[in-house]
Amino acid sequence: MKKFSKSKNTVIIEELGLGHGSTRIDLAVVNGCLHGFEFKSDKDNLKRLPHQADTYSKVFDKITLIVGYRHAFKAIKTVPEWWGVKIAEKKTNDEVRFLTVRREKKNLSQDKLLLAKLLWKEEAIVLLEEFGLKKGLRSKTRNSIYNMLIDVADIETIQNRVRERLINRTDWRVGK
Repeated sequence: MKKFSKSKNTVIIEELGLGHGSTRIDLAVVNGCLHGFEFKSDKDNLKRLPHQADTYSKVFDKITLIVGYRHAFKAIKTVPEWWGVKIAEKKTNDEVRFLTVRREKKNLSQDKLLLAKLLWKEEAIVLLEEFGLKKGLRSKTRNSIYNMLIDVADIETIQNRVRERLINRTDWRVGK
């Protein structure tokens, strides 16, 4: 994570909520890419991993699973082939080494609605206004706003706006 933390155009978010908090990814690195990191230690279980994999795969440009040896084989078979996989190996001096099993690839199947839900309602309204929609937006429900947004904006626009807003937010908890 050190390589990411030095850039002023990068933000590292711990426990980023997806789908308005229904699922959380352990770590998200946001810059020109939305890269998720999920950690499964040998003490964890993999019961939630199939659901997490499905949700994360709808949102992130890239994902890396970091797993202990105990769960490595099962975890690799559970996540999509485009996910990166690293095995965390504890060394004798409390140092952890990461062994790359599979490099992450670009996700080609993101979901516009789940991406749009990373925007706060006000941020989505501002984007709709940029598309020329203005009347009655503020009285609409959050879900109505997101559905309107995915009807008028292409996925690249939503991806770019989400990255920009996540990087530039100043009024939420972020470990930078």
